[in-house]
Amino acid sequence: MPKMKTKSGAKKRFRVRGSGSVKRSQAFKRHILTKKSTKNKRQLRGVTGIDPTNAGSVAAMLPYA
Repeated sequence: MPKMKTKSGAKKRFRVRGSGSVKRSQAFKRHILTKKSTKNKRQLRGVTGIDPTNAGSVAAMLPYA
């Protein structure tokens, strides 16, 4: 049986923590930042977990994670 391939886009966007949960970067921080408030931009820093409704999709894209 051949190995399953990992989706290239998913391996760049997601990392699996030691506990098994998946972390991701925040969206809406790339461009058009002048009209966003400083508070909004500050709260978009760092990483967050994925939503439980998307966990199955992400797990299918990262078969060996």
